[in-house]
Amino acid sequence: MRMVFGLVLILGIGLAGFAVYMAQGYIEQTQAERDALRAAQASAVPLVDVLVVNTPKKYGDQLTPKDVVKIKWQANAVPDGAFTDAAALFPEGGAKTRIVLRALETYEPVLSIKVTEPGEDAGLTSRLTKGMRAFTIQVDVSSGVSGFLRPGDRVDVYWTGQQQGQDVTKLIDSTVKLIAVDQRSDSDQAEMAQIARTVTIEATPMQVAALTLAQSTGRLTLALVGSNDDSQFSAVEVNRDQLLGVQAAPVVEVEAAKVCTIRTNRGGETIETTIPCTE
Repeated sequence: MRMVFGLVLILGIGLAGFAVYMAQGYIEQTQAERDALRAAQASAVPLVDVLVVNTPKKYGDQLTPKDVVKIKWQANAVPDGAFTDAAALFPEGGAKTRIVLRALETYEPVLSIKVTEPGEDAGLTSRLTKGMRAFTIQVDVSSGVSGFLRPGDRVDVYWTGQQQGQDVTKLIDSTVKLIAVDQRSDSDQAEMAQIARTVTIEATPMQVAALTLAQSTGRLTLALVGSNDDSQFSAVEVNRDQLLGVQAAPVVEVEAAKVCTIRTNRGGETIETTIPCTE
């Protein structure tokens, strides 16, 4: 009987020890998982809601509330102009449609520069900044960068004409924004280079006046500015002598010949007569 009791006691102690061992393993595993979860939460990047399109959209397509969905986006990587709230994209009491100005792929964020304001069409008026005007410049294959201009590009405008009887070329406007090439204002249309006959730029009223005069008194030439180039040049001018390296001849002052006269009074009239100079 004592032997049976001893065996039962030993078995009970063994089972208890095994239970403690299993419990410790479970607790340690749970603590490890908890620590890993805390570490993951600490290193997790904050997310925000961003509105994206749920189907591809091309230039001129309508954008309605059913065309957008919310997805989570890394908070520190939200593109400029992205919409995070449906009320901002489609304001209450306003039009519930916008027009796409640039192509959007599925799940691409809706950016303010890629759509019109609510209710607006996709014409040039929707592309003009407040206070700016649209002005058209006539170009050809040589003055229009050989047809490689596209809406959204920026160009420098040079004027060539006569100044004080001499041919001169000067920079009259820098980094001007193109909003249309011929009758095309969609930068996502055919990428094949086409020879443009006109380009439309965004300009202030003062620039419009200056460019109108420049276009009527000389020839305008466009120079394409790089997409990441923010350089500004205010005074660029070259004349024919500078181009050919001609040095202006020094001006020689010729002393005027000395003239000697004598005045005589005859009958109340003064007569001046030239005589040889004695000195």
